[in-house]
Amino acid sequence: MFRLRFRPPYNWKDVLAFLAPRATPGVEVVEAGSYRRSIFLNGSGGYFELSGDASNDALMVRIQFADPCALYLIIERIAESLRADPMLARRVESNPGLRVPGCWDGFELTTRAILGQQITVKGATALAGRMVRAFGQPFSAAGNLTHLFPRPEVLADAELGSIGLPRARAETICALARAVCDGQIRFEGVVEPKTFLTRLCEIPGIGEWTAQYVAMRALGEPDAFPSGDLGLLRALALGNPRELERRAEAWRPWRAYAVMYLWNIDSECGVPGNRLVPPKPKKVIIEKPAFPRRAAMVL
Repeated sequence: MFRLRFRPPYNWKDVLAFLAPRATPGVEVVEAGSYRRSIFLNGSGGYFELSGDASNDALMVRIQFADPCALYLIIERIAESLRADPMLARRVESNPGLRVPGCWDGFELTTRAILGQQITVKGATALAGRMVRAFGQPFSAAGNLTHLFPRPEVLADAELGSIGLPRARAETICALARAVCDGQIRFEGVVEPKTFLTRLCEIPGIGEWTAQYVAMRALGEPDAFPSGDLGLLRALALGNPRELERRAEAWRPWRAYAVMYLWNIDSECGVPGNRLVPPKPKKVIIEKPAFPRRAAMVL
């Protein structure tokens, strides 16, 4: 058992609320205040579990992995995905400490983002579950964590139409997987995010929304902003992305955090993607932080 300390406030409850409807069946589980997922690293499978320890301003980490030499690498990757980037100076008073969740694997996150194009979170999660059952590696070491997420080399030539995926999105996922296998796309060690995102958008079917979502969660870009997102437009009752971009200028360079607060507002009003009438706007106070804050990792 390990402890990852964070600088409060850290709203673990709302981080879980964001991850829960997006949890890939068989790969991720959110329950009883914890997050569990299967992982693939250095040719082996395993899993980890995160749970909150608010009294000590920490998250507790339990890891099950065959290779003990990989233990500290796993801890560092978990810490990097949870580490507090520069935070908004004054949080929305009713909901302090909301952060941008990272991800375990950039390819997995991008694949999930493609699955979620133009459909609800619930629909995308169902598709992801079918994909995992059809193409993921079975994994039986952790109860309802039943599979490892499909590897790029498996999805590169997979018949994704067999799980009910529209042809265009299937071709996009296959193209992404081939680009990763060929080394054209690398999610690790990205030094120039703009160059990376430009290259990512060269894959047919990946546009600005997908790229900005990947920038938020896989690259940790604090100013990433998917301005065409319907949930953001609904949350502020705006008519088009240009209006949203103008409104968001005041939030630079921390727009990714604003996105999390606005998505939280949208989810309170109904199921994202299913509502036809936009809600009345709610006042959101977002200001720039005076100084960066980062979490310390304690083993």
